[in-house]
Amino acid sequence: MGVIRISGALCAPIATRLIKKPLTPRTAHYAAFLDEHENAIDTGIALYFPTPASYTGEDILELQAHGGTVVMNMLLKRVIALGARLARPGEFTERAYLNNKLDLAQAEAVADLIESSTEQSVRSAQRSMQGVFSELINELVTELTELRVYIEAAIDFVDEEIDFLSDGIIEKGIVQLINRLKTIEQTAQQGRLLREGMTVVLAGKPNAGKSSLLNALAGHEAAIVTDIAGTTRDVLRERIQLDGLPMHIIDTAGLRESANLVEQEGIRRAHDEIRKADKVLLLIDIQDDDNHGLMSSLPANVDITKVYNKIDLQSRPAEIKQNQEGTEIYLSIKTGAGLNLLTEHLKQSVGYNDNTETVFTARARHVRTLQLGREHVEAALLQLQHNLASELVAEELRLAQQTLSEITGEFTSDDLLGKIFSSFCIGK
Repeated sequence: MGVIRISGALCAPIATRLIKKPLTPRTAHYAAFLDEHENAIDTGIALYFPTPASYTGEDILELQAHGGTVVMNMLLKRVIALGARLARPGEFTERAYLNNKLDLAQAEAVADLIESSTEQSVRSAQRSMQGVFSELINELVTELTELRVYIEAAIDFVDEEIDFLSDGIIEKGIVQLINRLKTIEQTAQQGRLLREGMTVVLAGKPNAGKSSLLNALAGHEAAIVTDIAGTTRDVLRERIQLDGLPMHIIDTAGLRESANLVEQEGIRRAHDEIRKADKVLLLIDIQDDDNHGLMSSLPANVDITKVYNKIDLQSRPAEIKQNQEGTEIYLSIKTGAGLNLLTEHLKQSVGYNDNTETVFTARARHVRTLQLGREHVEAALLQLQHNLASELVAEELRLAQQTLSEITGEFTSDDLLGKIFSSFCIGK
């Protein structure tokens, strides 16, 4: 089956000329779709949704035909000849946003639902579409508004005997707001992970077990494993699910000095991937004592976990350790001992848990915006506690309110809208 969806004021005139029969709103009609000579192009189902009770808030006409490239192209040409035009990517949802049928966070959740790769991400996208995320943001904005009103009163009645800034009400309200922002930020971060996934790079010397670990996590032979050092020369990517968490596993060339030009290029690409990773698993052969230079060759700002492999050769138990240098995991990829410690560590390192009943879908821009909003509120608290500067407190809260409003689209720019909706597929 093929579907053509039309939105706008021309829906009713197009339906009249295309179908030649009246359409009852929100009722399925079996009809012939006619060309300019009133010959049937196809027969199918026509649905008419008059404004404002439609997805876009405009008149919508939906034509469900039998499908097939030629038939659908003939029907599409006929609709365009009657006055319609091809939609831009995301234009239907953009019109729904502009007509106040959805806010911006809900509109983005439509695309997230379509692109979902796990059941958890589908459910979180549905919650955002239903307005769960937006409601939390609106509550924060309301609290900011109430605080701003109270502070404005302090500014307007500065000569009165009542000291609004010192009575503790504003400070208590700001502290509560910061705590709520932190909680929502953590939930949004988990929603972002459900949508985008976590990027994990496997690094280390040749024959440390990187490709074997990739195969173990993927559950199939995704990489070639041999005893020959330097088997992996290029970047190898595998997408997996870890208890509902999408994960991008990247196997890289072994890190060592090499005169081979092909291997040198593979090592350069490995370093590029390491710099972009959410997490780097540094694979180390537990029998190899010469690994001091390996850590120093890696960027200082990368989240690295040392994974000591081949504990079966030393009859050592699987374990996870924390020390000043970070996390160390001892395991055997060959026997599987300790792999559960690694998978749990990966989930915990990004704050992911299996309970996603309250998680909503979120994007990197949402997380950044929440962080920026919290920073403005924290700056307001510092101004209040150290300077009692009511004007500066009010300004920081105004900036926080404006920042958070970008999430729902109450305050936004045309450039941001264009970027968001251009990522949608045609017809949404």
